[in-house]
Amino acid sequence: MASVTYEHVTKRFGDVIAVNDLNIHIEDGEFLVFVGPSGCGKTTSLRLLAGLEEVTEGNIYIGDRLVNDVPPKDRDIAMVFQSYALYPHMTVYDNMAFGLRLRKVPKKEIDRRVREAARILGIEDLLDRKPKQLSGGQRQRVAVGRAIVRDPAVFLMDEPLSNLDAKLRVQARAEISKLHQRLGTTFIYVTHDQVEAMTMGTRIAVLNAGVLQQLDTPQNLYDRPANLFVAGFIGSPAMNFFDATLVERDGKVCIDTGDFIVTVPDDRQEIYRPHLGKEVVFGIRPEDVHDPEYAPPGIKEARIEAKVSVTELMGNEVIVHLETDHYEFLGRFDPRTSARIGGTMTAVLNMDHMHLFDKETERAIR
Repeated sequence: MASVTYEHVTKRFGDVIAVNDLNIHIEDGEFLVFVGPSGCGKTTSLRLLAGLEEVTEGNIYIGDRLVNDVPPKDRDIAMVFQSYALYPHMTVYDNMAFGLRLRKVPKKEIDRRVREAARILGIEDLLDRKPKQLSGGQRQRVAVGRAIVRDPAVFLMDEPLSNLDAKLRVQARAEISKLHQRLGTTFIYVTHDQVEAMTMGTRIAVLNAGVLQQLDTPQNLYDRPANLFVAGFIGSPAMNFFDATLVERDGKVCIDTGDFIVTVPDDRQEIYRPHLGKEVVFGIRPEDVHDPEYAPPGIKEARIEAKVSVTELMGNEVIVHLETDHYEFLGRFDPRTSARIGGTMTAVLNMDHMHLFDKETERAIR
């Protein structure tokens, strides 16, 4: 097991900067997730650590060892790719044992490791099958097993669940999390799916355009996003945003969107008062937009009038699409709501969970 450190790491492909001055320290035994949209630099960051790409600037350490010039095979890492890349002519057992045979590990030790990994992953009865005889979920487990048998210091996983259907992804997420807890090894995981990131990572590194936007625990990313990008990327459905100006009404700091004015809670008045007159972006998550009849008790609420344009019944909740003159936004309502398409209603905003961002810098105002 080992820690991992990216120290001012930059990667250029010609004139394109894929990773820009990345600084992260990953603790021994941690489960860190790189998340972001396509092209944000997350897979490149993983490939730099694996030695599949050369670092343009900066240093990468595994433990205390500088690995910039260390060949991939000598970095003591194991990687699971989006494509499982199993050898079709080999059995599951031989696929898992292949890398150990290349390293001339003794036969008894190979057998012990393969069977132990198969037991951990619940694929003991599949060892004699060929990949074509396996389901997608079973192939994914074999690919993970092939990494486990190497007993590496660090596991690298590049979107290993993207080829699975929705139900299998949920199951596989839980299996990988349990595997991390059982092995206690450092896991670094790449995904574009923020639900995967939130449910699996002990910490999450949010990347955009090659730049680290925020590195934090899942809960802190959700509760205290550092900027507009993180606020909009983390959470499903995404946070609602309204262009606004901070104004003063009756001695209170208020948020004026042009369509409606809401008052900032008393405990944040002094935080936002220095920004009076400034253009801001007001953010509120759909789960903090309620039907007034079913709003949680004791919240600091603001009420606005809106038209209902679409309702999406999810069983345990209704996603309601609301419109004002200039904005469209979402609410997650109690399934008993009386909201109906084409109707007008009052929506309650939970101002305890509001967010404000500087419009120019896009940074959170705190």
